[in-house]
Amino acid sequence: MNTNKIGNIIYNGLRSRLYPISRIRDLVTLVKELRRPLSGQPNPQDRRTRRRPIVCHLPIAEMATSARMSRRVPIEAQRVDAPLTQSATFLVLSVTDGADATGTVRSTLASIDDLAKNVSIRDLGASFACTVGIGSDIWDRVIALPRPAELHPFPTVKGAVHTAVSTPGDLLFHIRSERRDLCFEFERQLMDLLGDAVTVVDETVGFRYFDVRDLLGFVDGTANPVGPAVHPSILVAEEDASAAGGSYIVVQKYVHDLKAWHALQAEQQEAIIGRTKLDNVELDDAATGQRSHKTLATIEDENGDEHDILRDNMPFGSPGSCEFGTYFIGYSRHLWVIERMLQRMFVGDPPGLHDRLLDFSRPLTGTTFFAPSASLLASLDSD
Repeated sequence: MNTNKIGNIIYNGLRSRLYPISRIRDLVTLVKELRRPLSGQPNPQDRRTRRRPIVCHLPIAEMATSARMSRRVPIEAQRVDAPLTQSATFLVLSVTDGADATGTVRSTLASIDDLAKNVSIRDLGASFACTVGIGSDIWDRVIALPRPAELHPFPTVKGAVHTAVSTPGDLLFHIRSERRDLCFEFERQLMDLLGDAVTVVDETVGFRYFDVRDLLGFVDGTANPVGPAVHPSILVAEEDASAAGGSYIVVQKYVHDLKAWHALQAEQQEAIIGRTKLDNVELDDAATGQRSHKTLATIEDENGDEHDILRDNMPFGSPGSCEFGTYFIGYSRHLWVIERMLQRMFVGDPPGLHDRLLDFSRPLTGTTFFAPSASLLASLDSD
């Protein structure tokens, strides 16, 4: 095998972290190639033609490091479309009572950009980012500015069989990075600053699973907007001037019944999801009757225009504790888009025909936040 080819396979594999079947075959061939006895005494039973030892002239480790360190500056504060990463922490907090707690939270939020820079500078190639979300119940107390037009507590959605529960939460910190230690260090410094001004409602550590798959085995996030469609889908604009540049966030922590899920045939799983499991090809759905998760999660307005959201879901779990789940986090320009999606999933469309994925995935939490612009957060310490 050509030396350059070996180097390219390794480098591209490290860089993309996606391993389709063709890539796997290449890597298997590479391993076989490297295992050939290329030097030393010949094996009398090995009649293969002797070849010169392979000397890899490509500084592969240096290339990978260079690719990761190519970023010159940290990711800007409150960037809701920050890159997907290998690790994430979803931290939901409640603010305690009292003026002192309010002041501590305001000053901490105002300095969140500096805190993020302090951590991200340690490895600029790790794509560290943090997005802060503010809950409805705490907005007036902490932000003290006009409320985003659609911001309200997460509504309980009760269907005939399943319920999307509503749980408390004043602050959300969506912390992500290619490196788990950077997420940890940021959270440690953040909690030191907040002190007893907050209590932890939920802390979930997520990880990227293979080629962006969930623990059910399917690729997650295929329907995300791309390119020029991203910002119009997730950032509030002229329709709500005081909230412009911000984004609505909905989080739900789902746990999966993998034993029951694995008891299904692959074809049954694919019919529930609406895509093929191996190669992620979209399947045609029934025009009437029971619909797939893919169809129920596709939202159109009264004019037939489709509205996208940005998902940054992460698997989480502990095999030793038999915990397997998906942390759903959706960013949207319009909160009603996600709320209508949940109505279609839990109540059904038509009503009574709920999303069959819910027979295997149960939500433990449900909370709504608004991620204001970085400039708004920075202004909180000016009073």
